[in-house]
Amino acid sequence: MQGFFLHVGDLMKLVMAKAGARNVADVDRKLAPELSDCLWSVLVLARSCGLDLEREFLTTMAEPDGARRLGARRAAAAPRTKPTRP
Repeated sequence: MQGFFLHVGDLMKLVMAKAGARNVADVDRKLAPELSDCLWSVLVLARSCGLDLEREFLTTMAEPDGARRLGARRAAAAPRTKPTRP
């Protein structure tokens, strides 16, 4: 479990670097493997707790706002840009 928290901390540093709030060399190369480490840890944690994560994900996505919530999270994580004037 402690390893998961360390991976999440590393992931946050990379996400902040991607958003321009930190300086990390090779952030684009490092981001996907770190996300993969976190995903693996979540899957192991779910299994150790006896949870069917796939079923829960599909149930959430089937809810009326399920896919929209995922889209809202994606939009919130996107880097902000200044509005352009015509």
